Amino acid sequence: MKNKNKANGIDYKNVIREIWKRRRLYAIVIPATFVLACLYIICIPRTFFSETKVAPELEGPSAGGTLSSLASSFGFDLSDMQSSDAITPLLYPELLEDNGFISELFRIKVRSKDGKIDTDYHTYLAKYYEYPWWTKAFSWVKKLFKTKEKETGPSRFNPYFLSKDDNDIAETVRASVAIKVDKKTGVITITTNAQDALISKTLADSVRGHIQTLITRYRTNKARIDYDYYKKLTADAKHEYERARQRYGGFADANTDAILVAYRSKQDDLENDMQLKYNTYSTLNTQLQAAKAKIQERTPAFTIIKGASVPVKAEKPKRMLFVLGMVFLAFFITSIYVLKDIVSVPKGCIN
Repeated sequence: MKNKNKANGIDYKNVIREIWKRRRLYAIVIPATFVLACLYIICIPRTFFSETKVAPELEGPSAGGTLSSLASSFGFDLSDMQSSDAITPLLYPELLEDNGFISELFRIKVRSKDGKIDTDYHTYLAKYYEYPWWTKAFSWVKKLFKTKEKETGPSRFNPYFLSKDDNDIAETVRASVAIKVDKKTGVITITTNAQDALISKTLADSVRGHIQTLITRYRTNKARIDYDYYKKLTADAKHEYERARQRYGGFADANTDAILVAYRSKQDDLENDMQLKYNTYSTLNTQLQAAKAKIQERTPAFTIIKGASVPVKAEKPKRMLFVLGMVFLAFFITSIYVLKDIVSVPKGCIN
């Protein structure tokens, strides 16, 4: 019965005794793990996170009525289904897959918190972005075995025809930005990360601004086309009206004392033509002003729920937690090695 209890339980006194006997092993493993963990985690650059939240104005009829209320109680939002927009908030995260959208972020002006870096985002990622030493070593070795090939491409920058270096920078930008949309509320959450606190905040504000610009440009595209069309027609009509007015004025001045019916008929024709040109110009100008008002009407409103702020401390890596976790893991693995014979159950105790 006693042997059975020892087999089913753990003799903690014996465990502590065995650990104490192998204390020299722990004295070697634990400090070595602590030093190696510190050396490893120090080489990893610190990353700062910034977040902003914005609620866009949705286009199209609202999902009202009993059906909408019933659907919302189950977590479904019918407003997106009834929206007339081809680009709904649910598609905003897909913008990160477009090189055109990513390349627009290359021109962002960024400045580090200490003021030592003041350049555009592309140059910052190309020259000032830090990597662990083993990543740099791997890249250096990779370049040694890489055959040099002359890159051919367009003379001007093309976001859909990127070089290898620009493509790597674009992937880094994608890894630095995250866009999430709440399906129930439609709130867009933009999270960015950078190796500098102020740059992280600047990137978050810029991504939000680019999204607002993109959606505004999409919503007002038809109205802007109409406005440009009426603007051209109005300019042409004004030019025709001014020419007709000049012809009428010149003829009237030259024939002030004329009493012949032919001269009076000619003057009446020129006056009527001038009036028609003026009516056309006046009508087109009214339509131009209406098209201009339509642009303002179609421009969506964005409500900033949470503005991006400069983070106070780095989000990752969690250096203290990592080192403590590695020390605990080393202690745990060493204890398993030391106690493997003690915790094993004798074959004679198994019936």
